[in-house]
Amino acid sequence: MTGGETWHDPHPSSAVLAFSTASELLGTLGSGELTSESLTDALIERIEALDGRGPQLHSIISLHEGALDEARRLDAERRSSKLRGPLHGLPVLVKDNIDTAGALGTTAGSYALATSPPRVDATLVSGLRAAGAIILGKTNLSEWANFRGRVSSSGWSAVGGQCRNPHGLDRSPGGSSAGSGAAVAAGFAPFGIGTETDGSILCPAAACGIVGLKPTVGLVSRAGIVPISPSQDTAGPMARSVSDVALLLEVLAAAGTDRRDAATFKRPPASPAVGGYIEAARRSPAGLRVGIARGEGFSGYHLPTDEAAEVAYEALRVAGVELVDPVRCERANDDDELLVLKTEFKSALEHYLAKRGGGSGSALWSLAEVVAFNEANAAERLDLFGQDLLVESAAAGALDDPGYLAAQERNWRRTRKDGIDAACERHGIKALVAPTMPPSWLIDHVNGDAHSAAAWGQAAVAGYPSITVPVGLHHGLPVAVALWGPAWSEATLLSLAAAIERGIGPGPPPSWRGATGLLA
Repeated sequence: MTGGETWHDPHPSSAVLAFSTASELLGTLGSGELTSESLTDALIERIEALDGRGPQLHSIISLHEGALDEARRLDAERRSSKLRGPLHGLPVLVKDNIDTAGALGTTAGSYALATSPPRVDATLVSGLRAAGAIILGKTNLSEWANFRGRVSSSGWSAVGGQCRNPHGLDRSPGGSSAGSGAAVAAGFAPFGIGTETDGSILCPAAACGIVGLKPTVGLVSRAGIVPISPSQDTAGPMARSVSDVALLLEVLAAAGTDRRDAATFKRPPASPAVGGYIEAARRSPAGLRVGIARGEGFSGYHLPTDEAAEVAYEALRVAGVELVDPVRCERANDDDELLVLKTEFKSALEHYLAKRGGGSGSALWSLAEVVAFNEANAAERLDLFGQDLLVESAAAGALDDPGYLAAQERNWRRTRKDGIDAACERHGIKALVAPTMPPSWLIDHVNGDAHSAAAWGQAAVAGYPSITVPVGLHHGLPVAVALWGPAWSEATLLSLAAAIERGIGPGPPPSWRGATGLLA
């Protein structure tokens, strides 16, 4: 909020717990002032009041019916001084394209997956449980992680409906991790897990005014996640503060190598040990050099957003960071990227479906069967949004197709060798920074999403890390800056993002306005 504005939460009885940081909650749990049961109960009550009723945020697809029982077990363990891990007793929300065994299921927002739940948890979900987290529920998303059809509305899925932005209910929450972004911003849980292929963590985090980090591909196991592209997919943490993102990343990265995900074996031995990401968020970035990315797609597309970003750049200067301005960046080619995604999607999805099937007679086994299911089921609303990307992917070539291999080589050359790596070497910088994107656009089921540019594409195509941190509001809507760098530079990005947050303050709580952008 700005000036003398007064903030009113639509569910005041839960507001204090809802907007406490993870470290604050862990402190009160440790002192006995709070129990996991009471925290979980308050958050469930908040979700029921604001998600399906009241403002109808539609950020949650399903709640875990056993969450309170799990909270009671964790409370008993705490009383016996038996802590499972660093998240003991904290609720977390997980995007609904990440496998959770049992009644919670995993749909990717599509009824095609609704009747054949996965047999086992995704590797990262097992890690969350081992760390003591309570899987509170599954969040809504852009159906098939926004890889169903081109004219789509971020945050819409057949199963979950249209997710909305708590800063403006007529505004998009971004996508595809829409529900995770909106739910964390709304105070439904201290943490959310998102996934990203190209922008799907950074976009909803920026749109909803929270912090989101996309790790280097291979830092977090993708085993048990509905895939799009093995060369670009990753899961990552979303929270309301950089320190909470660092804590959650610590847990997600702790699994190390996973035989079910070959990319995890590329992780270097020198990656941060236990406590490394948490410590990085506390460490001063003084003495680091950072480049301000300027030019097409990085600046000049929305003047108020550029002006807000300058405040973040000044916060970095005050923290002792040397800024190189400007730095020109080589961007990925959209046609090459799309060819790679469509080719990889068919192979990766069918491998995932074969592992998930579980002998269910209702299970689907191929992308062609998914396409046919959608055509036969009116609830999938092909009249609202098509499935051209699914159809084109089903017809795509194999992974040894020369056109695919050439496109992949061009992608990586542009974004890695001639892109991020070249910029860092040429200017002696450790990271790049730019506005994440303009403020969120109006939800539009006729024309689909409308936004002019974004900073996340270069790191996404390269498979390199990126983070977005809120820096203010424009007409009540969040604006943010993104930082990205070479492979495995998450610790550096956390240090820089935390410096911005210390200089500017955390993102503001949502206003829950019903209509935005209207003249008085």
